[in-house]
Amino acid sequence: MKRPVYITQMGVLERRGNTLFIENENGKRAIPINSTSEIHCFKPVSLTSGAIKLLSEKNVPVHFYNKYGYYRGSYMPVEGQVSGTVVVKQAEHYLDTEKRLYIARQFLEGIKASMIAFLSSRRAERSTIEGTEVEGDSPAELMGVESRLWKEFYSTYATLLKHFEFDERNRRPPRDEVNALISLGNSVLYTVALSEIRKTYLHPAISYLHEPLERRYSLALDLADIFKPITVFRVILRLVNRRQIREEHFSRDVGVMLNREGLKVFLGELNSELDRKVLHPRFKRKVSVRYMVRLEGYSLVKHLLGDRRYQSLRAWW
Repeated sequence: MKRPVYITQMGVLERRGNTLFIENENGKRAIPINSTSEIHCFKPVSLTSGAIKLLSEKNVPVHFYNKYGYYRGSYMPVEGQVSGTVVVKQAEHYLDTEKRLYIARQFLEGIKASMIAFLSSRRAERSTIEGTEVEGDSPAELMGVESRLWKEFYSTYATLLKHFEFDERNRRPPRDEVNALISLGNSVLYTVALSEIRKTYLHPAISYLHEPLERRYSLALDLADIFKPITVFRVILRLVNRRQIREEHFSRDVGVMLNREGLKVFLGELNSELDRKVLHPRFKRKVSVRYMVRLEGYSLVKHLLGDRRYQSLRAWW
C-alpha cells in the first residue's frame, strides 16, 4: 500500500537516477517513490527539475503548507482520471438548482451523521445536532445550516477536552493550541480529499455545498467536511486527553503553531486514523477511512451518470 510522506524541515527535493531524495541540514534521505502516495511539505521545500520529472512519471502530487498548517498549493503532475462526460454532468448538476441542492443536502446529512457518530462514541450531548433539520432552498441557506451544526459541535467538543481551553473557532492565524490543531488537521484532510478525487473522474473545482471559487478545489472541501468529526476531531481529542500533545509541542509568534516534534506526533496519529480499516456494510469488506473518501467520489460519479442515486456516507463507527 502506498503511503504519504511528511516533510517537516526545510530542504530540497532532488533526483538521483530513479531515486528521489530530500536534502537538508541533517543530510540526505531517500524517499521510496514507488510506495509514496503523496508528499506533504510543512516547511519551505524546493523541487529540482529532475525531481519534478520523476514525480510526474510516478504521478505523485506534492502539497505545500505555511507555518500555521494552512494549505498553500500543490504540484499536481498530470490530470488524474479524466472523463469529459463526467465533467459535463458535474457542470449540469451544478447549474441545475434542484440537482445541486440534492447533492448539497446529502453532503450536509453526511456531516451531521459524522458529528453524531463522534459524539455518540463519547456519550456526549447531541440532541440539538440530531434535531437540526437539513433544509434550505439555496446553497447559501444550507451553508447556514452547516454553520449552526459546527457551532453546536464546537460547543460540545470543548466540554470533552481535558487539558486545553477551546472557547471558539478562530483561524488565520490560530490563537490557541486547539485551533492550531484543527487548522492543521483540516488542511491535511483537504489535501487527502483532493488526492482521492484525482483518482476518480470528478473535477475538484466543481462543488455543490461550497461555492466554487478561484484558487481552491471546493469539491475537496465538500467531501473533506464529511470526514472531519471522525478523523481530525477524534485524533485531537485522543492526543490532548492522553497528554501525547502538550504545551511544549507548540511555538508562538503572531499565532500558535505546532513545532517539529508536535508535527511528528500529530501527523503520525492522523495518518494512522486515515489508514484505519473498518467493515464497510455495502461492500462487506474492510476498507480504510482514506479509501472511503475515494468511495464518496465514486458514488457521486454514479449519481451524475444516472446509475445510482447518491447517498453520502453515514458514519457508523
